[in-house]
Amino acid sequence: MSENGILIGYGVATATYPMIRSRAVVSVRLQADGSAIVQSASCDMGPGTYTTMTMIASETLGIPDEQITFELGDSKLPFAPVQGGSMTVASVGSAVQAACKKARTQALALAKTLNSPVAYANDSDIAAQDGKLFLKQNPSQSISYQEILAQSNQDALEVEASSAPGDEKEKFSMHSFGAQFVEVRVDEAIGDVNISRVVSAIDVGRIINPHTSRSQVVGGVVGGIGMALHEHSHMDARFGKYMNANLGEYLVPVNADIPDIEEIFCGEPDYQANPLGARGIGEIALVGIAGAVANAVYHATGKRIRDLPITPDKVFA
Repeated sequence: MSENGILIGYGVATATYPMIRSRAVVSVRLQADGSAIVQSASCDMGPGTYTTMTMIASETLGIPDEQITFELGDSKLPFAPVQGGSMTVASVGSAVQAACKKARTQALALAKTLNSPVAYANDSDIAAQDGKLFLKQNPSQSISYQEILAQSNQDALEVEASSAPGDEKEKFSMHSFGAQFVEVRVDEAIGDVNISRVVSAIDVGRIINPHTSRSQVVGGVVGGIGMALHEHSHMDARFGKYMNANLGEYLVPVNADIPDIEEIFCGEPDYQANPLGARGIGEIALVGIAGAVANAVYHATGKRIRDLPITPDKVFA
C-alpha cells in the first residue's frame, strides 16, 4: 500500500508477561478526625503508586481519597518488595487491601460495643462509605469512624497486615496477555520509517486506576518504538566502553516520533492471581511493540529485518 510515494504497512504482534507477586506488609492508622494514614516501604518511580494505593485504601475503608495519606519511600516503614517486575499493585496493593479490611473490622468491633446503629447487625450486612459504617438495608443507620473513636475514648486505631502469595501458582498459569497493532509509513526514497498509529490491547486483570494505567501503556509503547527504531549502544570492543553513553548520541524517541496511541483494556478481574484481581502493566505494555513494528515494515517493504533498531541502511539493504 502507498500514499503519495510513501509505503504503508500494518503489523501485529502478541505479548505475554508473567504475573509476579511478593510478600508485602502495610500499616493503617485511623485518626480521631476520621482520616487515615497508610504506610508501606514501597516506592513510586512514576507509575502512580501514591494514587493507586490511596484509591485501594479509600475503596476498602470507605473513606474519601482526600482524607487518606499514603506514605512510602522509607525503609523504616513496613516491608515492601522492590518496584519492578510489574508486581507493585499485586503485592503492595493486596497488602493495602488486607490492612484496610483489618482496620475496618476492628472499627466495626468497637462500634458493636457501643450503643450504635450497627451494634446488632451481622458483619455481612454492613458497608462503608463517606467515612461511615452503615446498614446496607438502611443507610441512614450509620456511625462514622470519628464517632467510633470518640465514643471509645481512643485517639486512633492502628493495625498492620501482610499479604503474600500462596500455592495458587501451583494450580494456575498466571500471565498477562496482549496484542499490539502498528501502522508504519516508509519513505522508500530515504529509507525513513515513521509510526503513524498504535493500538495496544492488553489483558491485565482489573484496572484500578484508568488514568495511570493508560499512562503506563503510553510509556511502554514509546519504549517499544525506541527499541524498534532508535535505541542502540555502540561498544568499543578494545576497551569495553560504550561510545554513545549520553543522550546526545544515544537516540530515544521524542514527541515528533510518537503518534496517537490507543489503549484497550479487557478489565476482567483475575482473583486467582491475588485478592485485588489486578496484574501489573509496566512490562506487558512494551512487550510486542518492536515485533509489531518489524512486521509492519515487512508488510510495507517486503524486507524482513530481524536486527534492531530498524535504520534506513537496513531498509535499503
